Amino acid sequence: MTPSAPDASQIKPSWVTTFKVYLEPPTVRMLLLGFSAGLPLLLVLGTLSFWLREAGIDRTTIGYLSWVGLAYAFKWVWAPLVDRMPIPFLTRWMGRRRSWLLVSQVAILLGLVAMSFNDPRVALQPVVWGALAVALGSATQDIALDAFRIESADLDRQAALAASYQTGYRLAMIWAGAGVLWLAARAEVAGLPAYQFGAWQAAYLVMAGSMLLGMLTVMLSPEPLRRELAPARNAAEWLHGALVQPFADFLQRYRWQALLILALIGIYRISDVVMGIMANPFYVDMGYTKDEVAAVTKIYGVIMTLVGAFVGGVLSMRLGVMRVLMLGAVLGAASNLLFAWLGTRGHDVTALIFVISADNLSSGIASAAFIAYLSGLTNVNYSATQYALFSSMMLLAPKFLAGYSGRYVDAYGYQHFFVATALLGVPVLVLVWLASRVRRQ
Repeated sequence: MTPSAPDASQIKPSWVTTFKVYLEPPTVRMLLLGFSAGLPLLLVLGTLSFWLREAGIDRTTIGYLSWVGLAYAFKWVWAPLVDRMPIPFLTRWMGRRRSWLLVSQVAILLGLVAMSFNDPRVALQPVVWGALAVALGSATQDIALDAFRIESADLDRQAALAASYQTGYRLAMIWAGAGVLWLAARAEVAGLPAYQFGAWQAAYLVMAGSMLLGMLTVMLSPEPLRRELAPARNAAEWLHGALVQPFADFLQRYRWQALLILALIGIYRISDVVMGIMANPFYVDMGYTKDEVAAVTKIYGVIMTLVGAFVGGVLSMRLGVMRVLMLGAVLGAASNLLFAWLGTRGHDVTALIFVISADNLSSGIASAAFIAYLSGLTNVNYSATQYALFSSMMLLAPKFLAGYSGRYVDAYGYQHFFVATALLGVPVLVLVWLASRVRRQ
């Protein structure tokens, strides 16, 4: 009996084919757009906390101000509008995805400029309003960009697009973290006090200008193949199609498994997010200078971010997303324990290099696999709304809990805090294991 030919879906791509994916135009575009997406996040969270701490703002206040990031957790509320509502004149010219991308990028640029012209030591509230504008623009950009990415390639290319996106995203976070610190240090005037508002102003203006890269990429990119939507007969039918159907579709496809999937999404990155708010205040309080943190992050952070995102994308394509999700969860929790160890070393730059390298490697692997996992859950008919729901769930509980991180550090200290954030990753391991069993069945 002649053996039957193997199913094409079961044939693994060759290594050459796997690597060639990273040179395809959609993958390269996603690298540049990932940079645009990653730039605003730290500027309203991690880097901002360094600025605020140096300006003398207390840790408890810094923790509460991290709730600005909850804008990312509620983006599903307006995701249906981004998914379906055209922008007058602009959508007809550029298409639905690109028009929303460009508008959100302009909002981010203007918000960063507004932040740069207000000194938090003199008036904190205007800085907070500027940060909120950046966060809302950034969340909107995420909605449109996730849909743009999902609609730009078929399912077997999503892991590569996710890895490329994550590489650009992480590079932007390094530029918005180490880059800002390096620029601020270069702009300081010798002989003046350690905190100089003009140095931070110059750095944030450069960050605003960096958004032009993403705007140019949007202008030069093709709109994904247009998905024709059936015209709604009335407002009620439009609202049903925009708001109800995307969520109903997910529940109908996954039924009881939807609860397990949403639980996993809701806490997968909890260790990283909660710990991240206090990382920069930790560096300041440990006596590390802006130059030291910037240099370590710029060199070792960049290398390990590239390696992590690349390895995460390749392993996801070769071994499967769920196995790499488990690996990312283990590495994420372990890297937080390294921060607890760093707290016992005093002012040790070598130890800082090791910890930041390990943290960026683990985060790159976990993020690439997680984005590919989320992308595989969406229905292309509701890609923007469903992905916004998933990525919002990813941030809601962690961002809310992170708001109390400053109070926790004030009460128990940094070392105890980092150990506690590592323990938050234990339930994640259980949920990944359960989700893997369900996926196999």
